[in-house]
Amino acid sequence: MKEIKSATVDDKFLDTLLGIERSKIGFYADVKQKITELEEANLSLRTKQAELQTVFDAIGDCVVIYARSGRVQYRNLLTPRLFPEETGIGKECRALFHPDRAEDPKRCPVCQALSGVSCQMSFSVAGTGGQNRYFDVIATPIAEPRGGNRAVLFIRDVTERRIQELQLLQAEKLSSIGMLAAGVAHEINNPMTSVAGYAEALQRRLRQAPEMMDDPRLEDFPRYLEIIVREVYRCKGVIDSLLSFSRKSDGAFGRVDLNTIIGEVLELVRHLGRDTNITLEEGLLVPLPPVHGDPCALRQVFLNLVLNALQAIEGKGSVRVETAVEGALVVARVIDTGTGITAEVLDQIWNPFFTTKVVGKGQGLGLAVTYDLVKKHDGVIEVHSQVGKGTEFTVKISRCQDK
Repeated sequence: MKEIKSATVDDKFLDTLLGIERSKIGFYADVKQKITELEEANLSLRTKQAELQTVFDAIGDCVVIYARSGRVQYRNLLTPRLFPEETGIGKECRALFHPDRAEDPKRCPVCQALSGVSCQMSFSVAGTGGQNRYFDVIATPIAEPRGGNRAVLFIRDVTERRIQELQLLQAEKLSSIGMLAAGVAHEINNPMTSVAGYAEALQRRLRQAPEMMDDPRLEDFPRYLEIIVREVYRCKGVIDSLLSFSRKSDGAFGRVDLNTIIGEVLELVRHLGRDTNITLEEGLLVPLPPVHGDPCALRQVFLNLVLNALQAIEGKGSVRVETAVEGALVVARVIDTGTGITAEVLDQIWNPFFTTKVVGKGQGLGLAVTYDLVKKHDGVIEVHSQVGKGTEFTVKISRCQDK
């Protein structure tokens, strides 16, 4: 009689012996295991998807994926903020890039990428208030396993950079015009000197030969010559002021009379006041202690302030420039009766390229440059404004100490 060695029968042999592997119990256990594995795989996929979506939405540019049909398939969180209508799910690429025509393969980055070509291009759209917004686009194809391509687009808002480039271009153009104006002023200065010299020579001849005044035909000559001399010297004063502003600063500091600087500025802009019906007023303290500074830089400071004051006035008004002494400081004020500056704008006026003027009327650099130049003179510039009443800019610079 054989001995049954039950103790040596392993579990697998027992399952086979009893038929559990082929039974419903075994089948359901296997299914349950597979379900558990699938749930874990799905959880891992959802986690990865959430991570990728977070990264997708955190990208600082607009990201749009177009299907092979040329319609929007996915977009990140930033995209609907800039293009809410044009990039809705299912929207065609023409909605954003060529709304006026059904197809535009040469200029449409989506069409280029769908054809398998990576490309970079720029486009603009009309923004609120009539101001264009500028964008750069990088389009890249995504190869599909079954053939064909999708397209992924990165769209970056470069409006601020483009406006700054345009403003710098305009500033460079104005600088070139300034150089030409200085050259023209120099050329005009020579014949004006000749006109003044000959007019004064005629005045001397009339004084030396009083019998010539007995001729009635020469009765008006003294008055005419006086007007010619006066107006020629006025023109020469404007030209000299223009040449002073055109000279490049060598950065040298010395004793400067702010009254003289302000007088040159007012002489240069006085015609603007006459053209716009704005009165230019002076309240200069005489004598005024000198300050230690760069005359070219200080001319630029007060030219910027006076021009801003003139541009702030709509219709009739006045711009008044005053100088005074407050302890160890020489103080200059530019006061206008313009529209004033709101509290929200007042905190931003010193920022480069910030301007409330319409395009083409200002670069947003004047006050930023003014602030920097005053600081280089260890000075202080302050502003007080009331909407509808006007604005006052105050520049304070230490006076020269007498030795």
